Amino acid sequence: MKKTLIFLGLLSGAVVSTAANAQQSVSHIAFGSCSHQDHDMPILDSVIADKPDAFLFLGDNIYGDTEDMTVLRNKYEKLGSKERFQTLVNNTNVMAIWDDHDFGANDAGKDYPKKEASRQIMLDFWGAEEDSPRRTRPDGIYTSKMYGEGEQRIHVIMPDLRWNRDDMKHVSREEYANERAPNNLGPYIAHDDMSKSMLGEKQWQWLEEELQKPARVKIIASSLQLLADFTGWEAWANFPGDRQRLFDLIKKHQVNGVILVSGDTHWGEVSYYDENLDYPLWEVTSSGLTQEWKQVSPNKHRIGQYTANVNYGSINIDWSLDDPLVSLSLKNVDGEVVNEHRFRLSTLEPYKE
Repeated sequence: MKKTLIFLGLLSGAVVSTAANAQQSVSHIAFGSCSHQDHDMPILDSVIADKPDAFLFLGDNIYGDTEDMTVLRNKYEKLGSKERFQTLVNNTNVMAIWDDHDFGANDAGKDYPKKEASRQIMLDFWGAEEDSPRRTRPDGIYTSKMYGEGEQRIHVIMPDLRWNRDDMKHVSREEYANERAPNNLGPYIAHDDMSKSMLGEKQWQWLEEELQKPARVKIIASSLQLLADFTGWEAWANFPGDRQRLFDLIKKHQVNGVILVSGDTHWGEVSYYDENLDYPLWEVTSSGLTQEWKQVSPNKHRIGQYTANVNYGSINIDWSLDDPLVSLSLKNVDGEVVNEHRFRLSTLEPYKE
């Protein structure tokens, strides 16, 4: 499925979509994160050659890290001026959410002082309509979209993990340097207060409603890892109340077909989680499109090998089969598969009558 994009003067290189037909059948969704605007992005050649029906930008789409909105805008312009990026967005349905660096500051949360101005610049660049609720909601830029129809409907849900995020807890500098860093762990501690949240209550109400909308597959596209139990870096595990609430909602509303994708880490991996759930959850973490981090943290839910090289993620669904085959993969700069897992969609559908 393709859509026509035009580039208007909201920002130099702003991504503005004319009407895209989301009702056509969709079987291939690609995704990635962590694309530094100052670096070349040769991996996009492989993404383009892969011809996904949609591409999800999962955050850190630029490295803004500023309270100067002119600087932030110029960094988006650098991304928008890249020929490979233009080719991708001109030929593929694109959705985008932010993480900390394009929100405005490393590991920033609700107290980042320029978040309203940053929101408008981000949404200008990605072509949000002037009347989009993402521009005016008091609690963030979360969004969702339906692709396909009937038994082939895919629902992509993108929460905003920045706008409302409570403060993080962290260890001392000495403990980080002496105990955490040597074990490839970050400086943060999980909250023991289950009320602490990244999403905030209004967004949780929205997410609960989204989970109940009918779709065969629900892709929750998170800017941060969701299944990894503990890395010491930013993740859902640092807000255990949020993670448990999501698991509880899946069970409460008997939501079939949930697949998780995430970014942020600067390495890629696949996680598999089947603790106290009615069916296993799979998560593909893809990071980064330009960024790499070689000190990969432990993850007891990792399945297969991680990659510490640039990568992008892919979900393929073979709808031609009575029981569709789902393929989750990570691919390298040459488009070669470095980690792949396949399963029948029925393994994610315990609640079907």
